[in-house]
Amino acid sequence: MPLPLDNQICFTLYATSMAINRTYKPMLDEMGITYPQYLVLNALGEADGMSVGMIARRLALESSTVTPLVKRLEQAGLATRQRSQTDERQVQVDLTAAGRKLLVQCNCLNETLIERSGMTLAQLDALNRQVQALRDALSGGQE
Repeated sequence: MPLPLDNQICFTLYATSMAINRTYKPMLDEMGITYPQYLVLNALGEADGMSVGMIARRLALESSTVTPLVKRLEQAGLATRQRSQTDERQVQVDLTAAGRKLLVQCNCLNETLIERSGMTLAQLDALNRQVQALRDALSGGQE
Protein backbone atom coordinates (compact mmCIF):
# COMPACT_ATOMS: atom_id res chain seq x y z
CA MET A 1 0.00 0.00 0.00
CA PRO A 2 1.45 3.41 -0.95
CA LEU A 3 2.19 6.06 1.62
CA PRO A 4 -0.59 8.58 2.28
CA LEU A 5 -0.19 11.63 0.03
CA ASP A 6 0.77 13.91 2.93
CA ASN A 7 3.72 11.61 3.65
CA GLN A 8 5.06 11.86 0.07
CA ILE A 9 7.52 14.68 -0.63
CA CYS A 10 6.45 14.76 -4.28
CA PHE A 11 2.88 15.63 -3.32
CA THR A 12 3.96 18.14 -0.69
CA LEU A 13 6.17 19.96 -3.21
CA TYR A 14 3.43 19.87 -5.85
CA ALA A 15 0.75 21.19 -3.47
CA THR A 16 3.12 23.86 -2.16
CA SER A 17 3.92 24.98 -5.70
CA MET A 18 0.20 25.23 -6.45
CA ALA A 19 -0.38 27.25 -3.25
CA ILE A 20 2.43 29.64 -4.15
CA ASN A 21 0.98 30.09 -7.65
CA ARG A 22 -2.47 30.83 -6.17
CA THR A 23 -0.84 33.39 -3.84
CA TYR A 24 1.02 35.08 -6.71
CA LYS A 25 -1.78 34.99 -9.30
CA PRO A 26 -3.79 38.07 -8.22
CA MET A 27 -0.64 40.18 -8.06
CA LEU A 28 0.64 38.90 -11.40
CA ASP A 29 -2.78 39.49 -12.97
CA GLU A 30 -2.62 43.08 -11.74
CA MET A 31 0.81 43.44 -13.36
CA GLY A 32 -0.47 41.90 -16.60
CA ILE A 33 1.91 38.94 -16.69
CA THR A 34 1.70 35.19 -16.13
CA TYR A 35 3.85 33.15 -13.76
CA PRO A 36 6.01 31.76 -16.61
CA GLN A 37 6.54 35.34 -17.87
CA TYR A 38 7.51 36.32 -14.32
CA LEU A 39 10.14 33.57 -14.36
CA VAL A 40 11.56 34.83 -17.67
CA LEU A 41 11.72 38.39 -16.28
CA ASN A 42 13.61 37.07 -13.25
CA ALA A 43 16.05 35.12 -15.41
CA LEU A 44 16.73 38.28 -17.43
CA GLY A 45 17.11 40.18 -14.16
CA GLU A 46 19.95 37.83 -13.27
CA ALA A 47 21.69 38.23 -16.64
CA ASP A 48 20.19 40.59 -19.18
CA GLY A 49 20.95 39.81 -22.81
CA MET A 50 20.57 36.06 -22.49
CA SER A 51 19.73 33.98 -25.52
CA VAL A 52 16.40 32.16 -25.63
CA GLY A 53 18.33 28.90 -25.19
CA MET A 54 20.10 30.22 -22.10
CA ILE A 55 16.78 31.34 -20.60
CA ALA A 56 15.32 27.91 -21.33
CA ARG A 57 18.25 26.17 -19.60
CA ARG A 58 18.02 28.51 -16.60
CA LEU A 59 14.31 27.74 -16.19
CA ALA A 60 14.62 24.02 -17.04
CA LEU A 61 12.28 24.50 -20.01
CA GLU A 62 12.47 23.85 -23.74
CA SER A 63 13.36 26.75 -26.06
CA SER A 64 10.07 26.15 -27.84
CA THR A 65 8.29 26.93 -24.56
CA VAL A 66 10.32 30.07 -23.86
CA THR A 67 9.98 31.62 -27.33
CA PRO A 68 6.23 32.44 -27.05
CA LEU A 69 6.78 33.80 -23.53
CA VAL A 70 9.49 36.13 -24.79
CA LYS A 71 7.31 37.19 -27.74
CA ARG A 72 4.48 38.14 -25.38
CA LEU A 73 6.90 40.07 -23.16
CA GLU A 74 8.12 41.90 -26.25
CA GLN A 75 4.54 42.70 -27.33
CA ALA A 76 3.92 44.10 -23.84
CA GLY A 77 6.99 46.34 -24.15
CA LEU A 78 8.86 44.54 -21.36
CA ALA A 79 11.62 42.94 -23.44
CA THR A 80 13.28 43.16 -26.84
CA ARG A 81 14.50 40.35 -29.09
CA GLN A 82 17.37 40.62 -31.51
CA ARG A 83 19.26 38.07 -33.58
CA SER A 84 22.82 37.57 -32.37
CA GLN A 85 25.43 39.37 -34.47
CA THR A 86 27.80 36.39 -34.15
CA ASP A 87 25.29 33.53 -34.57
CA GLU A 88 22.03 34.39 -36.30
CA ARG A 89 20.46 31.14 -35.00
CA GLN A 90 20.46 32.68 -31.54
CA VAL A 91 17.99 35.31 -30.35
CA GLN A 92 19.22 37.65 -27.62
CA VAL A 93 16.63 38.97 -25.16
CA ASP A 94 16.99 42.20 -23.20
CA LEU A 95 14.74 43.85 -20.66
CA THR A 96 13.36 47.25 -21.53
CA ALA A 97 13.15 50.06 -18.97
CA ALA A 98 9.51 49.03 -18.42
CA GLY A 99 10.61 45.42 -17.91
CA ARG A 100 13.18 46.46 -15.30
CA LYS A 101 10.58 48.59 -13.54
CA LEU A 102 8.10 45.70 -13.47
CA LEU A 103 10.79 43.36 -12.14
CA VAL A 104 11.30 45.71 -9.18
CA GLN A 105 7.53 45.79 -8.67
CA CYS A 106 7.59 41.97 -8.55
CA ASN A 107 9.37 42.14 -5.18
CA CYS A 108 5.91 42.31 -3.63
CA LEU A 109 5.49 38.62 -4.48
CA ASN A 110 8.41 37.62 -2.27
CA GLU A 111 7.24 39.93 0.50
CA THR A 112 3.76 38.42 0.38
CA LEU A 113 5.16 34.89 0.43
CA ILE A 114 7.26 35.64 3.51
CA GLU A 115 4.31 37.30 5.25
CA ARG A 116 1.81 34.53 4.50
CA SER A 117 4.22 31.70 5.28
CA GLY A 118 4.68 32.78 8.89
CA MET A 119 8.34 31.92 8.43
CA THR A 120 11.37 34.17 8.65
CA LEU A 121 13.46 34.96 5.61
CA ALA A 122 16.23 32.79 7.10
CA GLN A 123 13.84 29.85 7.52
CA LEU A 124 12.57 30.14 3.95
CA ASP A 125 16.14 30.46 2.67
CA ALA A 126 17.19 27.29 4.55
CA LEU A 127 14.15 25.42 3.21
CA ASN A 128 14.92 26.61 -0.32
CA ARG A 129 18.51 25.36 -0.04
CA GLN A 130 17.25 21.94 1.14
CA VAL A 131 14.79 21.65 -1.74
CA GLN A 132 17.51 22.73 -4.20
CA ALA A 133 19.81 20.03 -2.81
CA LEU A 134 17.04 17.47 -3.31
CA ARG A 135 16.45 18.71 -6.87
CA ASP A 136 20.17 18.55 -7.66
CA ALA A 137 20.52 15.04 -6.21
CA LEU A 138 17.53 13.76 -8.18
CA SER A 139 18.59 15.39 -11.44
CA GLY A 140 22.10 13.98 -11.13
CA GLY A 141 23.50 17.32 -12.26
CA GLN A 142 21.39 17.26 -15.44
CA GLU A 143 19.50 20.54 -15.38
